Amino acid sequence: MKSYDPLKTRLRVLLGFFAAVLLAYSAVLYYTQIVHGSEYRAKSITSNATTETVEASRGIITDRNGKVLVSNRLTYTLTLDDAVFSDDDGQENAAIWRLIQLCQRNRVAWRDTLPLSKTVPVSYANRTDDNFKLFLDHYEINYHTSSTVLPDTDAGAFFTLLRQMYHIDSTYTDAQARLIAGVRYELSVCHLLDSKYVFASDVTVELISQVVDGHYEGVETGTASARVYNTTYAAHILGRLSPIYKEDWEGDEKNGIVGYRDKGYLMNTLVGRDGVEEAFEDYLHGTDGTRLITTNTEGKITGELYTKEPQPGNTVALTLDIDLQADTENTLAKTVQGMTATDGVTRGAAAVVMGVGNGEVLAMASYPTYDLSKWDEIYDDLVNDEAGTPLYNRATQGTYPPGSTFKPCTAVAALESGTITPNTTVIDRGIYDYYSSPQPRCWIYSSTGGTHGSVNVSQALTVSCNYFFYEVGRLTGIKTLSSYARQFGLGEYTGIEIGGEDGAESKGAVASPEYAEANGLEWTDGQTLTASIGQSYNLFTPLQLANYIATLVGNGEHYAAHLLKTVKSCDNTTLVYAYDEKPLNVVKMKDSTVEAIKSGMHNLTTSSLAGNFSQCVVSAGAKTGTAETSYTQTQNGVFVAFAPYDDPQIAVAISIEKAGSGAALASTAVDIINSYFSHDEVGIAIVGEHTVLK
Repeated sequence: MKSYDPLKTRLRVLLGFFAAVLLAYSAVLYYTQIVHGSEYRAKSITSNATTETVEASRGIITDRNGKVLVSNRLTYTLTLDDAVFSDDDGQENAAIWRLIQLCQRNRVAWRDTLPLSKTVPVSYANRTDDNFKLFLDHYEINYHTSSTVLPDTDAGAFFTLLRQMYHIDSTYTDAQARLIAGVRYELSVCHLLDSKYVFASDVTVELISQVVDGHYEGVETGTASARVYNTTYAAHILGRLSPIYKEDWEGDEKNGIVGYRDKGYLMNTLVGRDGVEEAFEDYLHGTDGTRLITTNTEGKITGELYTKEPQPGNTVALTLDIDLQADTENTLAKTVQGMTATDGVTRGAAAVVMGVGNGEVLAMASYPTYDLSKWDEIYDDLVNDEAGTPLYNRATQGTYPPGSTFKPCTAVAALESGTITPNTTVIDRGIYDYYSSPQPRCWIYSSTGGTHGSVNVSQALTVSCNYFFYEVGRLTGIKTLSSYARQFGLGEYTGIEIGGEDGAESKGAVASPEYAEANGLEWTDGQTLTASIGQSYNLFTPLQLANYIATLVGNGEHYAAHLLKTVKSCDNTTLVYAYDEKPLNVVKMKDSTVEAIKSGMHNLTTSSLAGNFSQCVVSAGAKTGTAETSYTQTQNGVFVAFAPYDDPQIAVAISIEKAGSGAALASTAVDIINSYFSHDEVGIAIVGEHTVLK
């Protein structure tokens, strides 16, 4: 029998007690740190922390081969908040003037959209927006209704009113007061929109240091993401960013338009204003995050905690080939500038390259163009350039009579309706005298007094015989002609994402009695004759013409024109969207019809245009067009082409205002075709998987 040892017993009790305490402590620690750790941590810092929205990086835009077109970079911002100032005691104006002087010394621009000139005596500036109208309405300032909303009073009187409103006293000169009023105006608008006033964006680290060290009242520093344009091309396609306008913020419930407010945007978010930036906003816009910023009693940041991580926007790959786009813009500019150097005439132009059998826009150029990266500094010049109108996208908005480029459509209508066969011939007699009036002439008769003799449809396309198409157009009838034109997408919206009824696209017009009646115009039998050769009321965009030719040589498959190829997650690991749409419609054509038309277009490149197309790296088909506008009697040049002849892959359409003839555009088309077939058809992907670009 073991003897009882009281020392060992007490030791065991003591060890048991300590073990129980340790176990209890561990349980409490686990409960607080593991089970409710995040909750308690957040509660512990809320008393000295502020919640901050973390802007998500906007998605990048690439071309079809992965070459980055638009990306982002981190920038510093200055935000001005007037809540720290007392009302109307001069403190706010003094603080604003001090900040302005700092920016002037550092040559830093700040946001000031008040539509008054910054030079005195002041005058009204051109740039106004809906926010200015909101400001005038709120302060009950009368204004006249026009394309530019401005106060009824003259600029000087309005400026005097602003000085009174903002208590800008006489110690400030008019020039100084104008700058202060601009900042006060921005603050007023931001209050009305319940948003922050980002005073200056993309400022230097040096300026940030000066602001912090100088203790500028009401000024907060921050970071943001600025758009970087990695190309100077495709300005009319890429688009830009801008602040949210009031009507876009609120949306239009009656018309089913959801506003940015209901989409969860902050009012001071920059959004796509036009181009693909606007069209693909939902893909490009990321999801903002939030974080708690803790500070000590001196206001210095002691830590931060993300309560919601920001999610960058998706990577949007366009159908564009940026190398082809660059070559298309450059060769188009070279052609136009060469013409202008000869005759001194200012002219615009456009060129479009589309894939056959898919509706992909490979290149789309409008001349003149501009550099998107310099938008703010060149805006006034762009707006005031009434001669060149560089902001006008002629590829989608410019409507031109197609001239003889419409003859292939007339040929399809005549062949498919049974009016003629590929072997049917018509004798060109120079003057088409079926009607007593009008009696139009074939172009060769007007030029030389000669005729084309007996020609079939292929030959008529090669020599562009007006007489032939007057006859077959009359026999086919305008109803059938206009029907086939619409099947090819002529006179209709193309479906391109940056276009449509409310976008940067013109619908154009197909000549018909119905169109004439709807627009109060005259229609006669003679209109059918001129419509058959691309005149009358026919008006098409270069994009429509390119799509029409792509449809014609692509088994009649008429696709919607589109710029979106794929959408991937920001790290390129997840495919969000890939274009895979069926044709809008199929134009039914016999093989003999297509071959007769292709043959006629090919023979043009080996006969009268052989000098140009002998330099083409592949065989091709083409059609010239010379269209005289009725209101100016000016001849525009139009040109369409496809290549290669045996297996068409691309369609090209070019229009140059006041070019004189379509034949003058042949060398431009050859350069574009050569550019496409000189580049690798499959580019090297620049953006790899698991890569985040900011």
